[in-house]
This record gives sequence, structure tokens and C-alpha cells, in this order.
Amino acid sequence: MLIFRQPTTDNRQPTTSMEEFIKSLSKRAKDKHIENKKFFVKLKNKPPKHLDQTMVKLHREEFQKTDCLECGNCCKTTSPIFTDKDVDRIAKHLKMKSQHFESQYLNVDGDGDFVLKEAPCAFLAADNYCMIYDVRPKACQEYPHTNRKKFYQISDLTLANIEICPAAYNIVEKMKVVMPLAHQTNKRQ
Repeated sequence: MLIFRQPTTDNRQPTTSMEEFIKSLSKRAKDKHIENKKFFVKLKNKPPKHLDQTMVKLHREEFQKTDCLECGNCCKTTSPIFTDKDVDRIAKHLKMKSQHFESQYLNVDGDGDFVLKEAPCAFLAADNYCMIYDVRPKACQEYPHTNRKKFYQISDLTLANIEICPAAYNIVEKMKVVMPLAHQTNKRQ
């Protein structure tokens, strides 16, 4: 089982619980928003040659320490986008007609996408397990999208996700360490 651990600089066990980290996550993300926005602007303008490989590595390392079942914050606070394929697959799994699934669980947002009517997700169990895990939406399967190809293209999504997902927050913080030139200002100005 994967476990969440707050990074430490020595060999002591971290003391921050997942619950405490989630409570502070929005403030942490907001405190770093300007720094992160500048980082992603520079990343987008000149992506490092091995960005995608680095992101896969950072993603794997983080999810060796982070247990999504201990968190579930994404399922509790936000909605994935449901594609038509997602709707059909989930409705079939639930032995429902797609239109009935849509009317019972989904709304259309301002962008014309299907999203959940309310949070937390209707399919989130009390123990943070997903009741439709095997047929969950593609957006859920890929969340928090930190190991995706052409990562630099989803900076706005990543900035939003670091306010919700402790793993995404930690990955971005680690990115700034392993790719420091991407967010440092030009000292000659």
C-alpha cells in the first residue's frame, strides 16, 4: 500500500498527517501561486528536453509515498469531465441507459462538458474507494495528470490541481528543485 509522507530533510519520520496537509493545501498553493505561474510560463516557453521523462519519474516517486485512498480530496471537492464514452461505459456497468445516468448524476458545465451534479462524487465510498473504479472516467484514471506527455501544455490544469491534490503539489515543488533554471529570474536585469 502507498503511504503519504510529508518530505523531511533528515531521517526523522514526518509528523504532518494527510488530513492536516489537505487542510493547509489551498493556502500553500495560493502562497506559491505567483512563483508557480512564473515557473510554468518559462516551462511552456522553453520546455526542457527530457521534461516528459522527468515528469514520469517524479510522478512515480511521489506515488510511492502517496496513498490516494488516504486522501480522496479530488473526489470530495471537484468533478472530472465525463466524455460520451465514459458515460456509456459507466451506464452499462450500472445497468442504466446513458440518458438516465446523465440525468441522475451529471450536468453540463459552461464549456459544454459533462460534470458531476455535486461533490463529493456519488461513487466515492466512505473509505475513499471508488465504487466504479474499473470503469471510472478517463479523467479520473489520469488524475492528477502529472505524468502526461507534453506536460508543459497543461500548466493551468496543474495550477488548479495543486490546490486539490497533495501529490500534484509535491510533484511541482520537486520539479522546481530538479529544473531550477525554469523558474529562476534573470539575475542580470
